[in-house]
Amino acid sequence: MKPSSLDEFTAQALAAGFDEALEREWPPLAVLETHTHPFTVKALVVRGEMWLSIGQETQHLLVGDEFALERDVPHAERYGADGATYWVARRN
Repeated sequence: MKPSSLDEFTAQALAAGFDEALEREWPPLAVLETHTHPFTVKALVVRGEMWLSIGQETQHLLVGDEFALERDVPHAERYGADGATYWVARRN
């Protein structure tokens, strides 16, 4: 079952072995060119929309959609006209 609050998301993430959980907010039309993270990610979009590109594939993510990335996976992010917010769990 998907969490209905950041506190619930955090509790589920910690129980699943993640180290931390936080809320990330992105401004309208933000673009992050290809980059990597030194941690594994599991996230839930809670406001707005975004596009996540890995290799040649791009996912269009809306409120309620989840995504995950292993550490050091090259990816790019693009955010919609209203920006976006997601809750993200990180495993370092």
